[in-house]
Amino acid sequence: MRYIPSLMNKFKILLRIIDLINLWAGRLTALLMIPMIFIIMWEVIARYGFNSPTDWAFETSLFIFGGFVVLGGGYTLYTNGHVNMDVFFSRLSPRKRAIIDTVTSVFFFLFIFILLRESWDIAWDSFVSREHTWTDWGPPYYPIRMALPVGAFLLLLQGISKFIRDLAMVITGRPL
Repeated sequence: MRYIPSLMNKFKILLRIIDLINLWAGRLTALLMIPMIFIIMWEVIARYGFNSPTDWAFETSLFIFGGFVVLGGGYTLYTNGHVNMDVFFSRLSPRKRAIIDTVTSVFFFLFIFILLRESWDIAWDSFVSREHTWTDWGPPYYPIRMALPVGAFLLLLQGISKFIRDLAMVITGRPL
């Protein structure tokens, strides 16, 4: 029994590390919006101001936005920004919410493991073949494909953190 406080402290350290990883990943990912804004502004000015649209702007902004979405999943879970049924969920006690989250985490982990495995296979194949897009500009496709397994891994880490916290709430009735 005397080892439990020591174990809880180790879990707290692990959870802080995971939270910091996703906090900084989210902050760095948010910076992707800056070049995307300028690229879209450039395209709007080129298209409507000079009647000369570019080949690269739409595709580049699409790549940046895709990276933004997949790399921000762990941060969104960290900030509790994912959608849930607040109408019912918010009326429950923290312990009952933790019980529901713990039970339904099976579906989360199943989804993330499949996403991680499949996205890694696709990203690796794209990297090995040096895949490029089919457009005239033809930029490499593998960097954006690599973002998906990285984002899935960040989401998995944060999911583990949430699961440990929920489990501690279920067992002890207090947040970890």
